[in-house]
Amino acid sequence: MTGNIYITDRITNPTIESEVIGEYLTTDPTNNVEVLLVWHQEITEAYLANFPKVHTVIRYGVGYDKIDLQACSKRGVIVCNNPDYCTEEVSDTALTFILNCSREITRYDYKSKGYVSGWQENVKKDIKRNKETTVGFIGLGRIGSLTLKKAKYLGYDTCFYDPYITPGYAKIFDTNRLDTLDDLLMSSDIVSLHCPSNQNTIGMIDDSFINRMKKGSSLVNTARGNLLKDLSVIEKGLKSEHLNMVCLDVLPQEPPVEDHSLIRAWKNNEEWVSGRLIINPHASYHSIQSESEQRYKAAENALFALLDKKPKYIVHQPLSRSEYELV
Repeated sequence: MTGNIYITDRITNPTIESEVIGEYLTTDPTNNVEVLLVWHQEITEAYLANFPKVHTVIRYGVGYDKIDLQACSKRGVIVCNNPDYCTEEVSDTALTFILNCSREITRYDYKSKGYVSGWQENVKKDIKRNKETTVGFIGLGRIGSLTLKKAKYLGYDTCFYDPYITPGYAKIFDTNRLDTLDDLLMSSDIVSLHCPSNQNTIGMIDDSFINRMKKGSSLVNTARGNLLKDLSVIEKGLKSEHLNMVCLDVLPQEPPVEDHSLIRAWKNNEEWVSGRLIINPHASYHSIQSESEQRYKAAENALFALLDKKPKYIVHQPLSRSEYELV
């Protein structure tokens, strides 16, 4: 007898999932559940104990930080993510941030409120043409490579650092591959982050990282919030004007800590930060189309797993289920 698929959280009206999964979808966390569809739910050993037959966990999103991989290994549970439903949306957000850093639209918007004379002459003297501006990409996966491609269409000079990418990508994208992170930080007017969250990247944006960037350069993060060590790093960079602008779709803690001085300054539109710090509520993934695609693809993959087909996008595979291959 085939088991069921259970949605752990957030989705209260599973119309799309029902269309894909049909009779195998259940709204009850019963012992017959074999596949979990997960949004924000933490998947711990204690949580898995409620589902003795579960063999696969499918994330609706890309990240899987809240899934205890060791606990999954103990139970022989495969973990899959959903990496490509919002590639266009996130890359468009990153590109918009990059354009804002080079043209300073939001800073002009803030400063214009105080201009009473010489209206058209109130320009920032250091703004350059796109072709004279270097955008450095840290990570050249799906989103990073698409954003780089779009940036080149707009005339930007580009470079990237990614030690995991095989040789040849620089020629494919007509860009410059740099051998070290330091080379990229020293070369880039705008640094755009597109790397995953792992033991090598968590907290990588610290004081040393910022100080190695070009003076007056800008930072864009549409990747993972925990790449940033803490908000104070950004605060110091902006206050000292070592950083010109910072655009964040993701934060170390979401929503941000209310009592942090940087967040207070941002909310109060203080002069030194207004228009220079842009914060979005982790929304770069969203469009009407991407939300539908996200739910459809996650549900489809859950059905693959349930019916003993090879699921896609495996990010963790216990040895006990070696019949599946990473894809």
